[in-house]
Amino acid sequence: MINIYRKTALIEGFSYLILLFIAMPLKYFFNIPEGVKYFGWIHGVLFLIFMVALVAAAIQYRWSFKRIMLYLIASVLPFVPLILDKGLKKEYS
Repeated sequence: MINIYRKTALIEGFSYLILLFIAMPLKYFFNIPEGVKYFGWIHGVLFLIFMVALVAAAIQYRWSFKRIMLYLIASVLPFVPLILDKGLKKEYS
């Protein structure tokens, strides 16, 4: 389950970076809203999948509420999921 969670978190994290640093500038600086329309939808679906994977991993590994909240907050901060993934990889390898 940890590998599924890690992969999901990384994919969701990258989709967030694409949304923030590619799609949003295209919309607001170049008046091309399609990027936000499509990547926003993709990111939303990936975020829901991430939430399911987070809950499943938290149950399986009996993560504390504090740890769950850390991962949840980290999911909305750019680049933080990539940093946390290194710790998970080390802890569960």
